[in-house]
Amino acid sequence: MSDHPGKISRRTFMRGTATVAAGVAVIGAPTEAGAQDLAPSRFSSSVTVRFEINGVDHVLDVEPRTTLLDAVRERLQLTGTKKGCNRGECGACTVLMDDRRVNSCLILAASTDGRKITTIEGLADGPVLHPVQQAFIDHDAFQCGFCTSGQIMSAVGCIAEGHAGSNAEIREWMSGNLCRCSAYPQIAAAVEAAAGEIV
Repeated sequence: MSDHPGKISRRTFMRGTATVAAGVAVIGAPTEAGAQDLAPSRFSSSVTVRFEINGVDHVLDVEPRTTLLDAVRERLQLTGTKKGCNRGECGACTVLMDDRRVNSCLILAASTDGRKITTIEGLADGPVLHPVQQAFIDHDAFQCGFCTSGQIMSAVGCIAEGHAGSNAEIREWMSGNLCRCSAYPQIAAAVEAAAGEIV
């Protein structure tokens, strides 16, 4: 019994809400045929992407949800770009897009149409290493090597963007690239040395 006649009790309200929700679920549930009409068709189409990777023009048909990382690794077999966290936190997948650093795991391949992409495989000039690659060797700036391609690509971008003026600035602008082996002092020294050579 309610102490307030004419008012709806909490229990009555909850029962009514549950009944309405169940009715909506049953009425609103698509039939088996209707569910088939809704499902994969809107996600199964492919998108044609034309881009330049490491100086070579490519045309790929990709699913709209395909990331640049997966297109580069799985479709073009350029496996130097590493898949680390797959959510933009570690920097292992760093590539250059129109000469700017990007985490390729966060970029949809479809959005790169007409763009210029550079991966680690595109830095060296034949047998001659890029100055950043050589500096990483000279300064022992890697240990296990998993993050190295992303570190090098980020370093190339960092130098090109003009953020390699000091060790502290390099550390700040390279902070999006993680090294689980903690080779940060050697990485910063390598970037600083390469910046002096490139400029």
